[in-house]
Amino acid sequence: MQCSNFTIPARSNRSSRAMRPGLLHATVTAVRWLARKMDERRNCNALMELSDEQLKDIGLSRGQTESDVHVYSRY
Repeated sequence: MQCSNFTIPARSNRSSRAMRPGLLHATVTAVRWLARKMDERRNCNALMELSDEQLKDIGLSRGQTESDVHVYSRY
């Protein structure tokens, strides 16, 4: 009997990251968005605790602190 030489292709050992690059990116984006929103909320709460005199010292009014648009906002 004659034995022929042939090779069996190895299984591809691709990681799940290589298979789904969009999932990792989406997760990182969601975590960054959540962290940004938590920081914004923390800043808003800190501003709301300040007295009117303290707000005047930093150049803000009570109405500006209660609005959704802040002076230091990115948008």
